[in-house]
Amino acid sequence: MEKNNGTRVTEFLLLGFAGQHKSWHVLFTVFLVIYAATLVGNIGMILLIKTDSSLHTPMYFFLQNLAFVDLCYASAITPKMLQNFVGTKQSISFVGCLVQLLVYGAFITSDSYILAAMAVDRYVAICDPLHYPALMSRRVCIQLLIGSYFMGFLNASVNVGFTFSLDFCKSNKINHFFCDEPPILALSCSDIYFNIMVLAAFVGFNLTFTVSVVIFSYMFILAAILKIASAAGWKKAFSTCASYLAAVTIFCGTLSYMYLHHRTAESQEQEKMASVFYGVVIPMLNPLIYSLRNQDVREALKGIGKKYFGCNP
Repeated sequence: MEKNNGTRVTEFLLLGFAGQHKSWHVLFTVFLVIYAATLVGNIGMILLIKTDSSLHTPMYFFLQNLAFVDLCYASAITPKMLQNFVGTKQSISFVGCLVQLLVYGAFITSDSYILAAMAVDRYVAICDPLHYPALMSRRVCIQLLIGSYFMGFLNASVNVGFTFSLDFCKSNKINHFFCDEPPILALSCSDIYFNIMVLAAFVGFNLTFTVSVVIFSYMFILAAILKIASAAGWKKAFSTCASYLAAVTIFCGTLSYMYLHHRTAESQEQEKMASVFYGVVIPMLNPLIYSLRNQDVREALKGIGKKYFGCNP
């Protein structure tokens, strides 16, 4: 890829946040704490589900993979962001930028499909409990999981392939804190109309499909809950679903804003804040949402506390 002056683009400069050089120590500390909490929370969730036999169910099979996916896409962008806060040159190689966007795009798309699979699991568990073991067998769960990863890597591979086949001649300065597709496309001197259409089509389809699965699943779930006579039944059903709906609403809402709204020069800093939320903060929040709102996870944590520390956490 050649610039107008004939030199090859071998690296990009990540401009980060406005004014980050004045408050880099504060930003570094905040995001380091968030990333550390993300690592502890998601790795802890994975290990808890793996070691506690009471959590070896389809719901927690998906939750374990959700924690893994959150860990992967947060790790794709946060360490480099932290490095750029303390470095004198906020650069990333051309290949490094490609890999970062590929990994990030693949896992964040897989995340939305895993959330949809979890909605299907809750629908079957609440609306058809007698057939739940057959309908959500180990084989079906693995197929849903493979499909989630396949869609994630298909989406990322197509978009990244088209993006990095462009010519970059305007600048090598990415107005973002990581290699995301919209700010990279803004640097190209090629016709990017096709790329924008492909990005909108893939993001639009993925979000529309996964959100539709969630909405229809929970419409049936709500109808089933309303038929439950006992207050205890209502409480248990809503407790099971509330944490999941909170995670989906936060994730899909910010993702939709980032990739499907009309962009202006004034919205660039807002887009960065949205990216921070769904790319850095949400992976930290998910383990907290599911552990604090989920009775099974709390009981498993108490069991671990008794076994290894002689106390209840």
